Amino acid sequence: MNVLLKPIYPVFLFQTHSHNPRANANFSSLSVSCSSSREAQKIVREFDPKIPIEQAITPLSSWYTDPSFYAFELDRVFYRGWQAVGYTEQIKEPHDFFSGRLGNVEFVVCRDDDGKIAAFHNVCRHHASLLVSGSGKKSCFTCPYHGWTYGLNGALRKATRISGIQDFVVNEFGLIPIKVATWGPFVLLNMDKGILRKDKTDTDSVASEWLGSCSEILSLNVIDYPLTYVCRREYIIECNWKVFCDNYLDGGYHVPYAHKGLASGLTLDSYTTSIFEKVSIQSVEGGSKDTQDDRLGSKALYAFIYPNFMINRYGPWMDTNLVVPLGPRKCLVVFDYFLEASLKDDKAFIERSLADSEKVQMEDITLCEGVQRGIESPAYCSGRYAPTVEKAMHHFHCLLYDNLIS
Repeated sequence: MNVLLKPIYPVFLFQTHSHNPRANANFSSLSVSCSSSREAQKIVREFDPKIPIEQAITPLSSWYTDPSFYAFELDRVFYRGWQAVGYTEQIKEPHDFFSGRLGNVEFVVCRDDDGKIAAFHNVCRHHASLLVSGSGKKSCFTCPYHGWTYGLNGALRKATRISGIQDFVVNEFGLIPIKVATWGPFVLLNMDKGILRKDKTDTDSVASEWLGSCSEILSLNVIDYPLTYVCRREYIIECNWKVFCDNYLDGGYHVPYAHKGLASGLTLDSYTTSIFEKVSIQSVEGGSKDTQDDRLGSKALYAFIYPNFMINRYGPWMDTNLVVPLGPRKCLVVFDYFLEASLKDDKAFIERSLADSEKVQMEDITLCEGVQRGIESPAYCSGRYAPTVEKAMHHFHCLLYDNLIS
């Protein structure tokens, strides 16, 4: 017997009813045991953000290798605050959806019949099967395991073969929501269940929380152009997610040694770094007119948004890098490429530019995987900062410290 279900009042999940604890969402997987937390905090405290960069040592190697530290930072860094997960381009029409995973959180983002964006844990409330994978278009989410069906607003529409069930309240078995917002072309999620109690999340408050005082700078200098989405490239790298971020944040220090092709199109002496609350922006001038690369243009800007999102604006291009932790020594880096609309049909230029970018990424992968192996060596415990160029890296470590200790 299939039962079609109609909610008797508007669905708001995270309601708790002491008479029926089975209906409550279980978030134990998002928390870290007290003993692991204490051990991780000990490791965190070995780094002192109050010491000036000229005298500071870098975080201990255990920040990059210890499994309990990895679980702790998922809980403190990624399951709290706004996280970039995708683009409005992926859900531009009603019924569009995309799914993903961050730590242990499986999520799905969709646009409902009315054009409203929503996000949910991508987990059936019956026996925990994943509902969807990848991206596409659906008018509802039907579980592939037992056929339970949910609307794009998260409400349970149909539960199959449940005749005889007792103490079953329809509204308590909708999909568990996740707070979702957009800024520019970016889709953001906030896994903190406490934020769901806020009725409305406006763009200004999201920009303030995610970007701080530099939101206008990024809006005017990075995304305020008619850009066309080009493609996505994904790389699984055998290194801790922070190794990739550190590499990005060294102020161009490694560029003349590891990226000779890229270096030839830049004036490396012009590198500057600006630090904001949760953002750092590195900028560099392009090469001379004789050596200027039409891909890089006259200036490149590299914005790092804590904890794991990068926006790169150069010439007619914008690309973004999302670093997704997969374990203590593995991460997924997702590159998405955007191009000024006037060049969207120039296939030769696009292919040449993407090939140049791919070369840089492969060089960085070699560096990052080598660093991870070095960090795991008994010969290494911690290092030092180059004060004139690695300010953004130090800022990143200080932000991590604040998140992990608070």
